Amino acid sequence: MGKIHDILQKYWGFKEFRPMQEEIIASVLEGNDTLALLPTGGGKSICFQVPAMALNGRCLVISPLIALMKDQVENLNKRGIKAAALYTGMHPMEIQRTISQTVFGDLKFLYVSPERLETDLIKANIEQMNITLIAVDEAHCISQWGYDFRPPYLRIADIRNSLPNVPIIALTATATPKVVDDIQERLLFKKKNLFQKSFERSNLTYFVIKEENKLNRLIRIAQNMKGSGVVYVRNRRKTQDIANFLNRNNISAEFYHAGLTPADRDLKQSEWIRGKKRIMVATNAFGMGIDKPDVRFVVHLDIPDNIEAYFQEAGRGGRDEKEAWAILLYENADIIDLNRNFEQTYPDIETIRHVYHALGNYYQIPIGAGTNTQHTFDLSDFCKNYNLAPIITLNAIKFLERQGILLLTDEINKPSRVFIPCSNEEFYAFQVAHKMYDKLLKLLLRSYGGLFVDFTRISETDLATRLGTDEKTLVDTLKKLEQLNVLIYDPQTNKPKIIFRQDRFDSKDLLLDPENYQFLKENAMQRLQAILSYIETSSKCRNRQLLAYFGENLVKRCGKCDVCLQRNKLHLSEYEFDEITNVIKPILKKAPRTMNELINEIDHLNDQKIITVINWLIDNNKIEVKKEDKLFWRK
Repeated sequence: MGKIHDILQKYWGFKEFRPMQEEIIASVLEGNDTLALLPTGGGKSICFQVPAMALNGRCLVISPLIALMKDQVENLNKRGIKAAALYTGMHPMEIQRTISQTVFGDLKFLYVSPERLETDLIKANIEQMNITLIAVDEAHCISQWGYDFRPPYLRIADIRNSLPNVPIIALTATATPKVVDDIQERLLFKKKNLFQKSFERSNLTYFVIKEENKLNRLIRIAQNMKGSGVVYVRNRRKTQDIANFLNRNNISAEFYHAGLTPADRDLKQSEWIRGKKRIMVATNAFGMGIDKPDVRFVVHLDIPDNIEAYFQEAGRGGRDEKEAWAILLYENADIIDLNRNFEQTYPDIETIRHVYHALGNYYQIPIGAGTNTQHTFDLSDFCKNYNLAPIITLNAIKFLERQGILLLTDEINKPSRVFIPCSNEEFYAFQVAHKMYDKLLKLLLRSYGGLFVDFTRISETDLATRLGTDEKTLVDTLKKLEQLNVLIYDPQTNKPKIIFRQDRFDSKDLLLDPENYQFLKENAMQRLQAILSYIETSSKCRNRQLLAYFGENLVKRCGKCDVCLQRNKLHLSEYEFDEITNVIKPILKKAPRTMNELINEIDHLNDQKIITVINWLIDNNKIEVKKEDKLFWRK
């Protein structure tokens, strides 16, 4: 095992593994299928990256998010480890070159989306790639019981037919016991093999506060707490509004969402990580691959859709294992909004069919054609053309995406790129034979390195200025050079794309099983009810509530969350409180009593302590007082 410590030290600069990492890596190196369930910040990527480096051959990493793939590839390349990613929306030449590099080159990690895994190009080359480890990231996506179910994940196990002796490591940060079993079954584990770190974050204190003036409360939180923080909100506009509000109140803040350019996102992340900005106000797009250890507080100004999302986002606080706070602020209107958003998230089946039919007409795709075609998508224009509600339309598209029918890319503001696929000699011969292009081609070579190696970002504005021409003329010239096979020009776009993953079919043939649809919706509703229960339950320790959701039964209260602090004011020990509650509960469940009847019946306990506990249980909606002052235990 000394080899894996050397790898950890050489490439990651760590002398020791975090808890459970070494055991997981040992299991993988022994050839076992392995499920690693580690909470946010637990170091999941190390668990497959280190053993992959120790093995001969390559690691195939299956991940659902383009942004996450790009982030991990970039981090590996910075460490001197060769990695690449294949995802929908790449130029065909890029895809072919990456496949060739994997088969014939020295690539160590190949990241692919589950949809990309099903393409003929991957299937034709997978056995020649010398894969020695398969890593399935965000493995909860494979389970219909999970909070982010994606049908293409169900077909990942098909790869085992081509690579029967290659072990799989599945990784996730959040999974209930039912999802844990489902992951191992769906990935055809040879035997169950779970490594699970406790979900308990003893250094993280959870607070839920009902607050009508959330912005003023946010100011007080920021003023009273030292260190950096994250504030999560639901929509992009609010990120900027709240960041501006904080800055006006002399609290340094930045905003972040998926609609920003890659350069803007990188700059904002960098300033926050280096402490130049104290607070990041963001949508849930923020956090992937960001491991800032000294976040002292995470505030949610909107209610997340489920416990899993909340736990992951709150878990970005206190990764240095020092004290941190996770605070959720809500008001009654938030609960109404959450329920309304839920209904919009699940448009009815006929609406989904209508949106699919409209997309086919919008892009004039005939029935039986369209596979892998890419189309710039303007949500506003599309909805205006077909008189559709934007939110419902977007959720219908997301449902079609989860079914593997199409893809809405999250890449907007993609910069222009150029790649020269020919050899130096061929390129020079073209220059000599076509003098009218010589000036532009020389300027490209002087301005940008690596054009013969990979797709390279360019600026049309800068090139046009230096050539003394206008931007349109420059773009036309680049397109002409592409037609002449001298270079490949991938122009910029400031809009996402719709990509059809299969040929268009009649919307009547869109197979959405009503029973399965209802099953998915009911599961999502249960997760919604779980987060609402967490918010509204003020009688059980927050930490215990969260752990119970993930199947852990913590005996002791944390003693410091908002619920526990109220309990502490009773001046009763935990033992005394639980003892009295355990006596009261069965009595009132059997039949209602008045306060005096109850006290007289419990003659072996202190009267004043009984009254204190009863009053607390009334205040926290465990006991209800009805006619004739009878006490009822609430169901």
